[in-house]
Amino acid sequence: MIISSKKEFTEIEIDRIIEMAWEDRTPFEAINFQFSLKEADVKVLMKKELKFSSYKLWRKRVENCKTKHLAKRAEGIDRFKCKLQRAITNNKISKR
Repeated sequence: MIISSKKEFTEIEIDRIIEMAWEDRTPFEAINFQFSLKEADVKVLMKKELKFSSYKLWRKRVENCKTKHLAKRAEGIDRFKCKLQRAITNNKISKR
């Protein structure tokens, strides 16, 4: 699957990107760090992979979610790794 001219993603990677995009506490910067996709690229992927109604729900949710962008987060939240992150395979973040 080609999302942009930058990289080709496997179905497993696409599923993980979609999962991270739906998670409220996972900022777009984490997706960029792990998959080199900017916010606009994630939006394109979501629009392509989801049903249109699901995409609209996701966009509405993202627009109202203050934790999807690091700059908008409260000062007490300074990381994007989950305690269970190490259990996820092929995850660059867990190998820090």
